[in-house]
Amino acid sequence: MGKLFCMMGKSASGKDTVYRRLLEEGELPLSRIVPYTTRPARFGETDGEEYYFVNEAQLAHFDKAGRVIELRSYHTVYGVWNYFTVDDGQIDLSRRDYLMIATVEAYMKIRDYFGDFAVVPIYIEVEDGLRLQRALDRERLQQNPGYAELCRRFLADAQDFSEERLLKAGIRRRFLNENLEDICGQITAYIRTFM
Repeated sequence: MGKLFCMMGKSASGKDTVYRRLLEEGELPLSRIVPYTTRPARFGETDGEEYYFVNEAQLAHFDKAGRVIELRSYHTVYGVWNYFTVDDGQIDLSRRDYLMIATVEAYMKIRDYFGDFAVVPIYIEVEDGLRLQRALDRERLQQNPGYAELCRRFLADAQDFSEERLLKAGIRRRFLNENLEDICGQITAYIRTFM
């Protein structure tokens, strides 16, 4: 039986970079899962790569068909954006292992859907000052920087990734992202213990 490794962390913790590196290096036989969102694509994002960018009607269709595994709705400064995982054939735990990016809430719903034995959390941490600087640097690269949304996400992360919530989800193992090579090596070794 395969495993589904859910990588989590506050915004600008480096989870996207670590995720890409682990998949690109190919040291681990992991398949990726592309989540869905109703938010507009950011500059440089490609449909089917980072996300499947869909509209509200498509989300309603998946939901009506009973194919939504987990759904999170965020009230942003631009309106409501939905992020979700769909049972669309991407995940077959009888054949392989997977790596995906999730939130604590998404991880718990995915774990409930597939079972405790099949879903493994990987939590990445970064000191808040460094994380805020990374977020600001990334936002400056956007064609239309959304600083208000950056601030909203930063503050929301304090609740979404609170110690209480992490403990309730059973997330105890943490990986400190101070150096990309080190954290990738640590996470690779950790994943190998489940294979």
